[in-house]
Amino acid sequence: MAKKTKAEPLGAGGIKGVDLAEVERLLAFMQKHGLEEFEYERAGVHVRLKKASLHGGVAARTVQVVESAALPEAHAPVPAPAAKTSGDTHVIKSPIVGTFYSAPSPGADPFVTRGAKIDVGQVLCIIEAMKLMNEIESDVAGEIVDVFVENGSPVEYGQALFGIRPHKKK
Repeated sequence: MAKKTKAEPLGAGGIKGVDLAEVERLLAFMQKHGLEEFEYERAGVHVRLKKASLHGGVAARTVQVVESAALPEAHAPVPAPAAKTSGDTHVIKSPIVGTFYSAPSPGADPFVTRGAKIDVGQVLCIIEAMKLMNEIESDVAGEIVDVFVENGSPVEYGQALFGIRPHKKK
């Protein structure tokens, strides 16, 4: 007969039913087998673990715990993957599949618009995935020269979101 472990709450105000020792075992399993991403579901609790990239691509450190019941929305910044294009335009790409939102709430002003000056770490948009609101941050300082996606549009992993003209280093 299998040994039952007591589920512990996930931090203050967390989600009950998550066994932290089990999550730690899953993380060790991922490391041992060199896995980049792992999803697990048991007893109505869905856990998705994703390893951070070491070579400047997607640097998202995501741990999503989803129960069958409705969840409050979370706002965890997700650094976007970026790629240089020809010329001096830096492209910010979507690190996840989801729905693109240009503003923090309906009717609010967008985070950025074409011509806006931005800093490293500045929120550019939100991508909603599995009822989680993921803030996408810029990895360069510069000026927005292109916005490739319309508000409310679905986006794919790796899809271009913004074109940025980086500031020249002095």
